[in-house]
Amino acid sequence: MRECYHCGELCKDQELIQDHKSFCCRGCVTVYEILSENNLDYYYELEKSPGTTPKATPTSYEFLDHEKIVADLVEFDNDGIQVVNLEIPAIHCSSCIWILENLKKLHAGIRNSQVDFPKKQVRVTFAKEEISLKELVLLLGRLGYEPTISLEQAAVKKSNVNRTLIYQLGVAGFAFGNVMFLSFPEYFQVDEFWLDRFKNLFRWLMFAFTIPVVFYSAKDYFISAFKGLRSRILTIDVPIALGVSVLFIRSTLEIIMDWGTGFFDSLTGLVFFLLVGKYFQQKTYAFLSFERDYKSYFPIGITRILEDGSETQIPVYEVEEGQRLLIRNKELIPVDAKLLKGNAFIDYSFVTGEAVPVYKLVGDKLYAGGRQEGGSIEVEVHKKVSQSYLTQLWSNSAFEANKEQLFESLTNKLSKYFTYVILGLALVAGLFWAVVDSTKVFQVITAVLIVACPCAIALAAPFTLGNLLRFFGKNQCYIKDTYIIEQLANIDTIVFDKTGTLTMREHDKIEYEGIPLTAEEVNLLSSSLRASNHPLSRSLYELLKANDITTLDSFVEEVGAGIHARYQEQNMKIGSPSYVEVKVPKADLQHTSVYVRSNNDFKGRFIFQNAYRTGLESTLNELGATKELVVLSGDNDSEKERLKTMLPKNSTLFFNQKPADKMNFIKKLQQQGKKVMMVGDGLNDAGALAQSDVGIAISENVNVFSPACDGILKASNFNKLPSFFKLSEKGVSIIKWSFMLSFLYNLVGLGFAVSGNLSPVVAAILMPLSSISIVVFTTVLTHYFGQKLLEKNKSE
Repeated sequence: MRECYHCGELCKDQELIQDHKSFCCRGCVTVYEILSENNLDYYYELEKSPGTTPKATPTSYEFLDHEKIVADLVEFDNDGIQVVNLEIPAIHCSSCIWILENLKKLHAGIRNSQVDFPKKQVRVTFAKEEISLKELVLLLGRLGYEPTISLEQAAVKKSNVNRTLIYQLGVAGFAFGNVMFLSFPEYFQVDEFWLDRFKNLFRWLMFAFTIPVVFYSAKDYFISAFKGLRSRILTIDVPIALGVSVLFIRSTLEIIMDWGTGFFDSLTGLVFFLLVGKYFQQKTYAFLSFERDYKSYFPIGITRILEDGSETQIPVYEVEEGQRLLIRNKELIPVDAKLLKGNAFIDYSFVTGEAVPVYKLVGDKLYAGGRQEGGSIEVEVHKKVSQSYLTQLWSNSAFEANKEQLFESLTNKLSKYFTYVILGLALVAGLFWAVVDSTKVFQVITAVLIVACPCAIALAAPFTLGNLLRFFGKNQCYIKDTYIIEQLANIDTIVFDKTGTLTMREHDKIEYEGIPLTAEEVNLLSSSLRASNHPLSRSLYELLKANDITTLDSFVEEVGAGIHARYQEQNMKIGSPSYVEVKVPKADLQHTSVYVRSNNDFKGRFIFQNAYRTGLESTLNELGATKELVVLSGDNDSEKERLKTMLPKNSTLFFNQKPADKMNFIKKLQQQGKKVMMVGDGLNDAGALAQSDVGIAISENVNVFSPACDGILKASNFNKLPSFFKLSEKGVSIIKWSFMLSFLYNLVGLGFAVSGNLSPVVAAILMPLSSISIVVFTTVLTHYFGQKLLEKNKSE
């Protein structure tokens, strides 16, 4: 069995030969022909089998004929030139970049195209008179690079990147380097005519370099400290702002009064190192979206049926109550509606978690978020997008809460006591010197506040958690922010969704129970299933398609019931128990099954069971040793007994849970003082993910859909969850050890400060040394524990 020259898949069903090369389907041949005709064969030289198979049923992009929708999508439209930024999940290698940046060779109307590989986006400039946006998107689809176009993209065309921190860091770094350079002569107290003559000039230059550092680079610390004090909360920014203020005021007084050179070098260095820590902490996975809601996969346009029966495309946000809509196969229903015409098989797995599509009759109510499986249907709108059942989930306060503000970090807990201790120590030292030598009171008090500025303490968490963030990423667990790792270490309860989280969506296990089928019966069954569009029929056909396929004499499919097929003298019925005329025990109805009757004799049934993730039982047992485990599923309880055997004894299971039920369950756990992590995969889990202390979304492809969450875990790495918990706990321990090291430095510095012997040279050495040592300490330890995690996972 050969590999496809284009996509690399095995040619299982058929092998098409073109130019002495093997292809698995007509779609791959078409892409190869397009590239060959345009002299773009180099695409295949960059990577082996770099392509993806185009969809057999291309997505309908009729809505791109609507001018308003196009206007919402394009970033630039002037003088016949349009610019659009398209998200393409299929981008994965250098060949993808090469072909997408050579689109102009495939169509003269395309002026330029540029790929942003980390974000999996391509920015295309084109002449709209020569090629429309719809034609451009269809061209990409034929190449196997179908873009994702959703309602979210119409709402937000371009995100503004906040570069303020980078500018602040640049200013602080520039000033720090120059101030250190100007301070060298004073460090060594060199007696040289020209240096002594220009000493005051150098000091005022240092003052000038420091002003933008204090009033621009460090402004966020002052703002945060002010807000904290106004709310009667002592954060780590309070002692930092106090230390910066004292450093600046005392240094300015020293050069004005000609007492000395001041501490401008220590001040600029302090702010620079703090901003490096903040930048390191904030630099996360820009190519992933952690804030997705229903807009991320809602269509941007929909087909409306007018009163005269004609069809037109309208933006989905213009849909009004009472309008008639056409929903095609695989299209999503964006509104709550009533079925008017057609056979509706609705897949609600993303909304409810129920894995099996449901059959709906004319007159039944359909909810937003369901996907039609089968032919086209007509519906009448009951509620527009903003009022639908699905969008009401996002009106809950859980989606508006800022988890970071609700969580008190270890650093902020410590800062409460640290600030009081330092202020108390400064007061005691001041009182002591007021009695012994009143001329040193100001010098001692300011020296204590300078040395005790918690720069090293403030750097411990950003560098520790920032390093761990990268180790999590190497193991394909992408965390939204560093505080999530610290929060992860406090988790005592884990709540799991079942379908798509504990199970694998595309790998259901199918077992046959009954009288063995003859070879002729198996062939007839395969031929019958091949002609059906029902999801269960398609799954069963994938299992049986290796058998000979025959041309049926008769085929009738009764939607929601089953299939009746005939070939020569053989008759076969496949479907529900009532359709094949057999009575089954009530317990058997809990399992998703397809029943078979051949020539009026009942033969048996095919039972569909969930396929659970590899190593699930050992993973759950390892987690259950230290944490309470709960399973909340929107599915029925047919898998309850099977799941019980995989879970630790003290675990609890709940089935038929609606999205609101999951969210309320987690809220009750939190009211009991539990720290809860939710692990889910679909929109039905979105409320629970938002309500939980930590919400982790499981995704087969991290660049495609996942609901709003705190982290995205590649599904294949589910068994690494225990290691992530252990690493987060190690991270908190490293932060605590760093605090102890920082206190040792503070004790040394306070010895100089309280005795009145803190000179600029001592401060210039001690303060950067404490910051650098903390950075090195945290980096070495996190690298050590992170590498142990990687090595353990490789061995497994």
